[in-house]
Amino acid sequence: MDPGFRRDDKVRGRRIIRTLSASAAIVSIAMVTAAAVWIASLPPLPFADAKKVSTTILDRNGKLLRAFAMADGRWRLPAHAKDVDPGYLNLLLNYEDRRFRSHIGVDPLAMGRAAFQLVTRGHIVSGGSTITMQVARLMEPRQERSVSAKLRQMVRAVQLERKLSKDEILDLYLTLAPFGGNLEGVRAASFAYFGKEPKRLSLAESALLVALPQSPETRRLDRHPQAARAARDRVISRMVADGRVSADDAAQAKHEAVPRLRKPMPLLAPHSTDQSLATMKDTPVIQLTLDSTIQAALEQLARDRAIAQGPDVSIGILAVDNETGDVIAHVGSSDYFDVKRAGQVDMTRAVRSPGSTLKPFIYGLAFEDGFVHPESLIEDRPVRYGVYAPENFDMTFQGTVTVRKALQMSLNVPAIALLDRIGSNRLTARIKQAGANLILPKDETPGLAMGLGGVGITLSDLVRLYAGLARTGDTVALREIVRPDDKEEPDTRRLLDPSAAWLVGNVLMGTPPPDNAPRNRLAFKTGTSYGYRDAWSIGFDGRMTIGVWVGRPDGAPVPGLTGRTAAAPILFDAFARTGKLPQGLAKAPKGTLIASNAKLPLPLRRFRPSGDFVRTGSEQTLRIQFPLNGSRIDSYGGGQGDVSPLPVRIAGGVLPLTMMVNGVTVGSIDSRRQKLVDPPGPGFARLTVMDAAGAADTVVVRIQ
Repeated sequence: MDPGFRRDDKVRGRRIIRTLSASAAIVSIAMVTAAAVWIASLPPLPFADAKKVSTTILDRNGKLLRAFAMADGRWRLPAHAKDVDPGYLNLLLNYEDRRFRSHIGVDPLAMGRAAFQLVTRGHIVSGGSTITMQVARLMEPRQERSVSAKLRQMVRAVQLERKLSKDEILDLYLTLAPFGGNLEGVRAASFAYFGKEPKRLSLAESALLVALPQSPETRRLDRHPQAARAARDRVISRMVADGRVSADDAAQAKHEAVPRLRKPMPLLAPHSTDQSLATMKDTPVIQLTLDSTIQAALEQLARDRAIAQGPDVSIGILAVDNETGDVIAHVGSSDYFDVKRAGQVDMTRAVRSPGSTLKPFIYGLAFEDGFVHPESLIEDRPVRYGVYAPENFDMTFQGTVTVRKALQMSLNVPAIALLDRIGSNRLTARIKQAGANLILPKDETPGLAMGLGGVGITLSDLVRLYAGLARTGDTVALREIVRPDDKEEPDTRRLLDPSAAWLVGNVLMGTPPPDNAPRNRLAFKTGTSYGYRDAWSIGFDGRMTIGVWVGRPDGAPVPGLTGRTAAAPILFDAFARTGKLPQGLAKAPKGTLIASNAKLPLPLRRFRPSGDFVRTGSEQTLRIQFPLNGSRIDSYGGGQGDVSPLPVRIAGGVLPLTMMVNGVTVGSIDSRRQKLVDPPGPGFARLTVMDAAGAADTVVVRIQ
């Protein structure tokens, strides 16, 4: 062959190669450019839609109380890998994406394996999708299965890996994965199929939850249980073949039945959760102070006891932590879904007649003012105040009794006598000062009848007041929603002086309990409203206060319904079902007078109503001349420990005279009717003097 010809062929060959190379480069550049333009044209990843979840309401320990479906009816509960059974996670990653922790969103080995299986078997065996690619598909759902759709998933997967950590991507999968019907996410599926959180799952349950998202509609448990079971068993068999599950464990797991019906989502504390949802709008996760274990126990208690009480009767129960005011359990009715019992009406917030449950605060003010003591004698005899003549519940009178017995027996006449001395307006003002509200009938002012239930109040407010007794005199607002900006120390309001509050609790601790209930475990009080419409029982120990209301929500009478027979047994049972041992009350505050009747100061041995003092006619009315009521007294100097005694001067009265500061006796006053008193400390102080005939005078001063 001519050498020149061969040289021309080589030249032409090189030109062709260069042309082809240039063409390939141009095509490659064009493809890369087109791909870059296409990728750049993609909208941002829809993270906002992916983060939309069902509103979940948790208890104080993070347990689910209730979840609300999303606006479109889907159940999508937020899930995190740390809250899911590790066995399920291991099964999921080994079955779906073994190299999840190492790839960049796309696994070339898995893609190659899927392509080889397609070529050799003629159909799709596995899609080669990583968990990240599945998350991308779930974030941008598409119906078609095409090369372009797969490429889009791959691009989105790489973008996800660049923006999120592996744990965040896994959390998205656990939240978005479909499980059939309107169930999305492993938590929703676990509750719907197993009735529990996915924290502890069996091998069979884990395998089922791995299998369902691959084809959620054709494996729906309520429609295709056999297909779901077969898919579950394939997952288990694969794990046996890979040496990750033993043959014995696999056989046992395959023997477990597959659920065929969905279970209801958790629904505890419906009244609290309704209220919290309305209060905390657009908040995906709301935490309450409730304890789900105690809540469930008391809901069951209310349900059972309401059935025993008869048709149309409902029950409200409220349990609070004395120290913080946190609501531990809130049972608004005996059955939220019972229309006949008006179950959706929250009876803990309904205004009802309190019966005798306000009596302890009457006695508390009497103890605070210092004109009566638990061991003082008081008369329980017929008496009339104008046209009002109080009578006891059993229509009998006990004669002369101690104040302690009068409160424990809930006698009406002694309570009204003390209220007459204290003043109805003062009782109303003190209760309002403590944070509770008394609702009076229209156009009426506070009167003596309020001591026996002639006002309206809610169970919530009553529990707050009784918790104030347990706290030795100050109340805190009840709290159900945990907020990030909550103070560590709750604000307090004054109800009673510490000694007076402690004395009330000490008396109520000795109240005779209902049949078969232990004695001296709870300080409690019962109440029955007029016409047997409301039965109450509120009690406390050193840790918790619980209030119980029983009655018909429509206010109709229930013959024979009383606080002692209907509400008190529920109260004691409620304390027992909390699972906590009773805790004793606080110790008596320093200076509290604890003595028998014989050792009390003479004016405290017997209570005499106003106007019942025996006078000779020449005696002057007992009066504190100095200091004047409302005055400011400078007793604390600038130097350390520089304290000046407070001089007190008295006019009138029958000797001997007894002096008290803030309800604590500080000694007697001599015939000169003068005394130097050590100030109790900066702030307001109540000075009271009583004479031998039972007359008393009180002033409140500010010491500074």
